[in-house]
Parts: sequence; structure tokens; C-alpha cells
Amino acid sequence: MRPSLLLFSLVLPMALPLAAGSALAQAPAGADPACAGKPPAALPASLADWRTPDAMKAAGNAKTAAKAALKPGAAVRATLLPTPKVAYPVRPEKPGGTVSYGGLFRFTVAREGVWRVALGSAAWVDVVLDGKAMRSVAHGHGPACSGVRKMVDYRLTPGTYTLQVAANGSDSLTLLVTPQP
Repeated sequence: MRPSLLLFSLVLPMALPLAAGSALAQAPAGADPACAGKPPAALPASLADWRTPDAMKAAGNAKTAAKAALKPGAAVRATLLPTPKVAYPVRPEKPGGTVSYGGLFRFTVAREGVWRVALGSAAWVDVVLDGKAMRSVAHGHGPACSGVRKMVDYRLTPGTYTLQVAANGSDSLTLLVTPQP
């Protein structure tokens, strides 16, 4: 191969992401490129607080999870911990590796029914009570262009639950726990 072609073949693959990066920099990481330039999608009443999250730090073990108490219906922008620093009460089915992030939260269910966990990423979630992970009853995505990447529903009875987040690709995550009508 001629030296000029060799140089071009080495430089071009590095230059393309840089050129594309200027357009991608306008959208949040993980955002759907099809949503660029579009107004945010309308949200159902149960997700109304999604766009105004409060800051919260995830707990690293069950004893400190009470300090990361979620209020039903209120979104949080959670700062997560490196996976090796999280002591999960129940081993997540998809725990992630040493370069992923996770954490623990607590929330209280006042009335029996279906409760939804909404996430801004494809992280793994478990709802835990008395050392057992609850079975989900439904999975889905949020409205297109809403920022809600994943939703998992659980049928819960009154009590205090631990929410485990595992295998997240970054050290922060928007999440919301809310009862369903």
C-alpha cells in the first residue's frame, strides 16, 4: 500500500467520529438520534416528574440504603457507584462488570397494586423484599423521545422495598418509582 493511502486509512476512521461528535454533542449520551431537534414527548401523569429530577446518591449496601429513600412519583438523577463497591442484598441476574455502575435505594409502598420503575437507561433493576427479588409483571419502553428508556412493573403489597440498580454504563441515571392507576 502506498504511504499516502496508508496514512489516509489510519486517519479517516479517527476523524469520522470527531466530525460526527459535533452533531452528537447536542444530544445527551444514549439519546435516540431520531429525536434530535424534536420537542420532548408528552408523558403520562404517572411520569410527570421525570423531567425535574432531584439529585441523589445511591447507597452501596442494605444498611445505608435508607439514606437513598425514593419518594413515589418523584424522579431522581442518581449518582451510582462502581459495581465492585456495591453489596447487593440479592445477586442481580445481570450484575454488570467491574466497569459498570449500580446502587441501592429504598422506597415504601403504601397501597397494594402495580408499581412501575422507570429508568433513563437499560440498566438491570430488581425490587427486593425480605431477601427475595420480586417477579416483574411487565416490561416496556417509555414514550418515544421522552428520555424514559426502560420501564419494569411489579405487583407489590404494602412494605419497604430495596431497589437494586446494576449494570449501568455510566455513573448516573434518572429513575422514578410510581404506582400505576
